[in-house]
Amino acid sequence: MITKRLEMIFVNAAGRNTTIAVVDPRDGLTPAEVQAAMQAILDSNVFESTGGDLTAIVGARIVTRQVDDLLVA
Repeated sequence: MITKRLEMIFVNAAGRNTTIAVVDPRDGLTPAEVQAAMQAILDSNVFESTGGDLTAIVGARIVTRQVDDLLVA
């Protein structure tokens, strides 16, 4: 089984990285679309991390994971 997730990485008020993940992002996302979504998250200030508010965009990535079951009980 192959799974995908979009990881959006921000820095918080404490200076630490915080990741917001979206499972099964649509195919064909562009960097501009992701950056616009991340900027909207910052502008709306709806998420808070243990280190405080999100303050800046660090980056984003699509993580793909493949799991092959060898033995299922």
